[in-house]
Amino acid sequence: MTTVLGTRLLRKEDAEILSGEAKYVDDLAIPGALWLAVVRSPHARARIRSIDASAARAADGVVAVYTGEDLMGEWAGPLPVALTATPDMKVPAHYPLSTGSVNYVGEAVAVVVARSRQQAVDALEDVTVEYDPLPAVVDLEDSLSDRIVIHEDLGTNASYTWPCQPDEAAVDAAFAAAVHTVKERFIQQRLIPSAMEPRGACAVPAPFGGDFTLYTSTQIPHILRVLLALTLGISEAKIRIVAPAVGGGFGAKLNIYPEEVLCLALARKLKKPVRWTEERTENSQASIHGRGQVQNIELAADADGKVTAVRVRLIGDMGAYFRLLTPAIPILGGFLYHGVYDIPNYSFACTSVFTNLNPTDAYRGAGRPEASYAIERAMDSLAAQMGKDPAEIRRINFIPKFDNGHVTAAGLQFDSGDYEPALDKALEIVGYEMLRKEQKTRRESGSTTHLGIGLSSYMEICGLAPSRIMAALGAVAGGWESATVRLLPTGKVEVVTGTTPHGQAHETSWSMIVADKLGVSPDDVEVLHSDTAISPHGLDTYGSRSLAVGGTAVALGCDKIIAKARAIAAHQMEVAEGDLEFANSTFSVKGSPEKAMPLAGVAFAAFQAHNLPDGMEPNLTAETSYDPPNFTFPFGTHVCV
Repeated sequence: MTTVLGTRLLRKEDAEILSGEAKYVDDLAIPGALWLAVVRSPHARARIRSIDASAARAADGVVAVYTGEDLMGEWAGPLPVALTATPDMKVPAHYPLSTGSVNYVGEAVAVVVARSRQQAVDALEDVTVEYDPLPAVVDLEDSLSDRIVIHEDLGTNASYTWPCQPDEAAVDAAFAAAVHTVKERFIQQRLIPSAMEPRGACAVPAPFGGDFTLYTSTQIPHILRVLLALTLGISEAKIRIVAPAVGGGFGAKLNIYPEEVLCLALARKLKKPVRWTEERTENSQASIHGRGQVQNIELAADADGKVTAVRVRLIGDMGAYFRLLTPAIPILGGFLYHGVYDIPNYSFACTSVFTNLNPTDAYRGAGRPEASYAIERAMDSLAAQMGKDPAEIRRINFIPKFDNGHVTAAGLQFDSGDYEPALDKALEIVGYEMLRKEQKTRRESGSTTHLGIGLSSYMEICGLAPSRIMAALGAVAGGWESATVRLLPTGKVEVVTGTTPHGQAHETSWSMIVADKLGVSPDDVEVLHSDTAISPHGLDTYGSRSLAVGGTAVALGCDKIIAKARAIAAHQMEVAEGDLEFANSTFSVKGSPEKAMPLAGVAFAAFQAHNLPDGMEPNLTAETSYDPPNFTFPFGTHVCV
């Protein structure tokens, strides 16, 4: 049987992208669309004394100007949060436009709607906002002291404290008995995600019936539809979300943003299409930031350098408000501060606080890279303290090779792992021993040019999905994924996936999975995605989950197709199903390969429905929702010279 997986294949998506035919939100021609521009706060914290929009309303091309007070009646509720970290988690109410006060630079206070983009942007200068600036807090430890309380109604800046401490007494005992201890404080500075395509949204109301289509540069059209319905009080069945070509996301487009809500709300209010595109300089103020932590990590080790315990106390920067997954980010790394090491005792606690900065949220690994950073830096510190090579201290502590699961001290069950060969291969590639000799020579000779060598043996939680585990973490939704596979009467295959690509080549990858399963050509597979009218079920793309969850759903759908096709082929050839073999897209009778029926022939027979087994429905279509039992845990080693 020909195997497609593992072979090189040109991406099916690239011709459209490279030729300029791909359509991003800003490329869409929407006749009669009005343009939205946002008045943003220049202050990190202030009371809004007054907003005078009279000059802006009189400006050329301006249709309307709205403040937060003007639009409060449009919201069925504040912007949602998808995870409750602890039962007592404090959540400040956050609406698309602020009322009364602002709490970070860039917070939206008013919107201008005009007939052109430039007219809307120009009119921003005619909106006069008077502020009473207030003291702000941006340092995490300062925020934790409550010297300045940002949201006075909450009474504190601390939102929650989340622990993962299976046996704190055992951790204390390990530190008491340790020969070597390491104590480090690391700063995970904020990062500004900056995708090649800025965010954009365009809401189009139907002429009648109360339906809306929102075109938006998002990673999560299915989730966004639910959230918009809840925020705006519109029936989910009345909202269609389309993610056209999306030029990068990395977590920054995994959200429900005020601008998307505003476009839809104003399209409903004005009964006209309303659109907005983020300007590049607006990106740092309007989109989420990533990271933002103070990490205090301690290691206890015996005389040989074997680590016996790790203790972490983390302060997480939430920013001024929660976005969709803000409180989840430190927790997603909270199980991984032991890294790839066989550390028997574990203690982690995170206190997350509000600051007068942009909200943080998922970005490039969302909590897990931060954990890898801390444990790897701490392992280097232990090696330096003991006078050991950093590679040696890692070998001493690696979890031994395992194939059938390993339960960590933090409570996760890793699927499989063999960490030392990855380290060995990386060191071999860079010529590690020679580099260390060169490093030593430079130092001893007094050279002014030194050589730095960094190691990182890491492990990730991917395939973010298992619904029961998501529930245990406090998530509102599960993590299953949906796929529909249709074998058409012509023998071609149509796949509808609930995952939403933004550069990951799902059209190519899913075609390869189907080709491998059904024995067809990848060119004969059409993959449909990113439109809730075509793909009504799904939980989208983030957390390195698309292939592990969405791709598996496609594969399982193919299995269902083969099972049904086998029954039809057996019926038509008048043999038992168990007598049939399936290979190279053909069913044949065992021992009599000349008696065969191609899969395309079965597809047409299923379409005709002239001669199907009693009670069988026509057509070869299979819908699958896959909810995996566990995450996946990929690993590797990086060496930087």
